[in-house]
Amino acid sequence: MAEFGPLEFEFEPERYELHAAPTYSFVPDRRDFLKLLGGGLVVLVALPGGARAQESGGGRGGRGGAATPQDIGAWLHIAESGAITVYTGKVEMGQNIRTSLTQAVAEELRTSPAKISMVMGDTMLTPYDIGTVGSMTTPQMAPQLHRAAAAAREMLLDLAAEKWQQPKAALTLADGTVGNAAGAKLTFGELTKGQKLTKTITADARVTPASEWKIAGHELKKINARAIVTGQEKFISDIRLPGMMYGRVVRPSAFQASLVTADVQAAREIPGVIAVRDGDFVGVACDDSSRLDRAAAAVKTEWKAPEQTNSRDLYDYLKSHPARGAGAVQWQPIENATRIEASYNVAYIAHTPLEPRAAVAQWEDDRLTVWTGTQRPFGVRSELAQAFGIPEDHIRVIASSTGSGYGGKHTGECAVEAARLAKAAGKPVKLTWTREEEFTWAYFRPSGVIDVRSGASADGTIASWQFHNYNSGNAAVRSPYNIPNQISEFHATEMPLRQGSYRGLAASANHFARESHMDELAHAIGMEPAAFRLKNASDPRLRAVIEASTERFRWGAAKSRPNQGFGLMAGFDKGGYISCCVEITVTNDRVKVDRVVQAFECGAIVNPGQLRNLITGSIIQGLGGALTEAIEFENGRIMNPHLAQYRVPRFSDVPPIDVVMLDRKDLPSAGAGETPIVGVAPAIANAIFDATGKRVRSMPLV
Repeated sequence: MAEFGPLEFEFEPERYELHAAPTYSFVPDRRDFLKLLGGGLVVLVALPGGARAQESGGGRGGRGGAATPQDIGAWLHIAESGAITVYTGKVEMGQNIRTSLTQAVAEELRTSPAKISMVMGDTMLTPYDIGTVGSMTTPQMAPQLHRAAAAAREMLLDLAAEKWQQPKAALTLADGTVGNAAGAKLTFGELTKGQKLTKTITADARVTPASEWKIAGHELKKINARAIVTGQEKFISDIRLPGMMYGRVVRPSAFQASLVTADVQAAREIPGVIAVRDGDFVGVACDDSSRLDRAAAAVKTEWKAPEQTNSRDLYDYLKSHPARGAGAVQWQPIENATRIEASYNVAYIAHTPLEPRAAVAQWEDDRLTVWTGTQRPFGVRSELAQAFGIPEDHIRVIASSTGSGYGGKHTGECAVEAARLAKAAGKPVKLTWTREEEFTWAYFRPSGVIDVRSGASADGTIASWQFHNYNSGNAAVRSPYNIPNQISEFHATEMPLRQGSYRGLAASANHFARESHMDELAHAIGMEPAAFRLKNASDPRLRAVIEASTERFRWGAAKSRPNQGFGLMAGFDKGGYISCCVEITVTNDRVKVDRVVQAFECGAIVNPGQLRNLITGSIIQGLGGALTEAIEFENGRIMNPHLAQYRVPRFSDVPPIDVVMLDRKDLPSAGAGETPIVGVAPAIANAIFDATGKRVRSMPLV
């Protein structure tokens, strides 16, 4: 199979038009919709125009080019039994949004979260969603479900008021019932019994403010925790279908390779094996997974690939290979008393999800169902439709629980491969990538070169700032500090490897370069790093996290041992403010992280325990990119495609982590799945300088 084309899925609000997949929506007709749900109350929420545009992604129309409906944000169903089912196109990747979204609905319906079930990421059942990307679930989907549930609450009160002939204001909701002053109660199911109501309503029902939250804003354990720890939770890798076969793709010898010859006859002679060649695609499927290696090895192929660059020359390559049409980088003169310049590098790194890509595909005539771990089920549906030339409404993509993605599961290559094999076999086929395939054929977090020039006056005021990012991306490229003369630009280059979204997008690279350079500038003018940041921080939220982290860390305390270093950073991305302090020890060029203190503010906190877990997990993952992770490649081949050669953080690497969460109930909730990862690398880099006097400007740092 030839290499997939380069990708750059950076789902930033200002870039949806450029990078989002075409917009599609499953909208069953009313008869089919009601048949699907059965008796009960259905609420369809019409969102304000701005929210509709954000959720739609601004793409073209859906099936057959028809205009995509943009007035439905989410739906909620209350059955005659009283069961509450919520539908969302978002998916559960381990970040626990199933719980936080359940809290949103329970809050507005004044009922127990245990009464609510959530259908997620099923293109036949849920509204269109651009994907679980860009930390958008909490700031966009949660408010939609708040509005839907608030609207349902008002409709239930209206039904009860009409039934009892009492004023609506005299009624109350509690734990799935509506009650009146006389003590009478009606369950939600009793109110909706026999009714099949579908209404589009405006979002004018009062949504509960964060200051009044009783369920949201409080700790709630993971909804499906028992199923996960007992093994009852089914991931894509666990799916079994009757008659299912197991697939394996015969991979090219290098990236950008084209297939010259393929002999599949020997593989076909193995009992229970089918072998497929379709253009540059070659694969096998077996009725017994134990024969997959033998079957794949029996296929004889010859590939032709062009000469390609390597990881040793990567940063020179990026600077010397601008993308087609890219203009020259413009530098402006800096006339301040103190002027410095530096260049920072960021390596390609792999997502290394707990569960490699996996998909199960089943054809029934010309209709296709695919179960796959993806962050973008509707995007995968579009890819399948394009690959097989069939209408999107003939395809159902189901994203069940998935063993993490970290931005690496936006695309549907595994689903397409499984569907190709299933079509040839005439049976369902499961395809699970090996770890080596995951390291080689998935896309990577972009590498980058970032050149910075700056100038400051004697009193520590930053007067000039020029920041040019080559290849790694635009996220958080602009400094959050109060700088009057600022140039911060992203420059696209040719991509030596396939690249795409990674947790935090380019914010990790841009914060690493910016916060390292902030320390360099502070040192150049002889100013203490925390004071220098506060001197140039006019945003009160940014100042608050700096003050919170340094106070908890006891910043400014004297060193207690040789080779000890302290480092600090601060920043902002995707609605969240972050400041991280670290303590390290450097011994024989080895860096040991002894302590991490991170302050984070993302508006009103939805679930404190969940937020703490997200921040802690981000810090641990960030240690890998900061210290050890880097993809090595040579002439179209990955040279370290195994965990034995690619070192991710281990339990022994994890230091004590102290998380400080600032709860701003006066502000909307922002997402927290990504921004907390950006802090640890620049803080460690600054601590290395503090310990050794040597500035390291390339990630990984050791």
